[in-house]
Amino acid sequence: MTKPNAITVLVIEDNPAIQANIADYFALHGAVTDFALQGRQGAALALENYYDVVILDLTLPQLDGLDLCALLRRQANRHIPVLMLTARDSLQHKLDGFAAGADDYLVKPFDLAELWARVQVLAGRRLQQSYQLALGNITLNKHTQQVICAGQIMPLKPIAFQLLSILLEAAPRPVSRSELCSKIWGDEPTESDALRSHLYQLRKTLQQHGAAAVLETVHGVGFVIKAGAN
Repeated sequence: MTKPNAITVLVIEDNPAIQANIADYFALHGAVTDFALQGRQGAALALENYYDVVILDLTLPQLDGLDLCALLRRQANRHIPVLMLTARDSLQHKLDGFAAGADDYLVKPFDLAELWARVQVLAGRRLQQSYQLALGNITLNKHTQQVICAGQIMPLKPIAFQLLSILLEAAPRPVSRSELCSKIWGDEPTESDALRSHLYQLRKTLQQHGAAAVLETVHGVGFVIKAGAN
């Protein structure tokens, strides 16, 4: 069963054997892993979905890994941690990788335990940077599990707190219905109207407490929170 707080990883690698090894090892540690065999496919997945870490080979069909990483740095609306996994082992290759925007660099052949440890570090950095989120006159603190709105504590039920946290962390990117459900409930079945009900309650609470932020539905895409007049 997928855990709602599982680390999500995109592996862009054209070697099926390496993909299979990573898939098996990461699954044992509770990670949710997607795969792409080609550079353009990997870029599309990374830009369209939310991943804690991207593992990126450099020698790829269609789009080279260095160019792909540089593309993500230009076009992504957040910093996506990128770990380059490649047989290019010279110092210049590593410098080129970091210049393109890599956060880490691991040379093949590699040990799966080391790869997983590095992924955990990169995912942990992202989590540490997002313990406190703010928009307009709202501040959400994941440590204290509190939301401050206009200087006052805004009480939220656990699922509403999770929704607000996900939306604030993604802003200004809209979050799809499927992503919200996956992050909150994992792969547990939920009633079709459950998400709609929780979003309605969150909107109502934001309005009642004078939040300088609005929760909008982006038709055909998902939901987004934006700064707005209170």
